[in-house]
Amino acid sequence: MPTQNVTDPSGNALNLGALQGTPVLLNLWATWCAPCIEEMPQLDELAAELGGKVRVVTVSQDLEGAEKVEPFFAKNDFANLQPWLDPDNRLGFAYGANLPITVLYDASGREVWRVAGGYDWSSPEARGAIDEGIAPKG
Repeated sequence: MPTQNVTDPSGNALNLGALQGTPVLLNLWATWCAPCIEEMPQLDELAAELGGKVRVVTVSQDLEGAEKVEPFFAKNDFANLQPWLDPDNRLGFAYGANLPITVLYDASGREVWRVAGGYDWSSPEARGAIDEGIAPKG
C-alpha cells in the first residue's frame, strides 16, 4: 500500500499506508471518466456488502478536487463511500494506467491484484476474486 496522503474535501488527511490491518480495495477514478462513473454505485453497494471485512477507498484524480467531487457525491448520495481527493494525481502517476484502476491490498498492505479499466463490481466474479484475495494463505 502506498504511503500516500489523500484528503477529504475539508482537508482532513488519510495516509493510505496506515490502513494496514484490514484489506483495502483502492479505486482511482474521476468525474470525467465514463467507466468510473458507472462503477461508483457498484462500489458503494460493494462497500455495504463487505462491511468491515474490506475497506473500499475511492480516490478522485480530478485536478479540480472538491469543486468537482463534492457535487458528484451529493448528486449520487453514496452511503458507503467517502470523497477522497488526490488533486496532484500522485497515485494516478504511480500506477501509470488509464482510469479507472482498482487495486486490492491484503491486511498487510501487499498488493493482491489490480484491475485496469471498467469492471462489473456487482458480479459474482468480482466478489469471488475479493474473497479469494483476502482469504488466509496456508
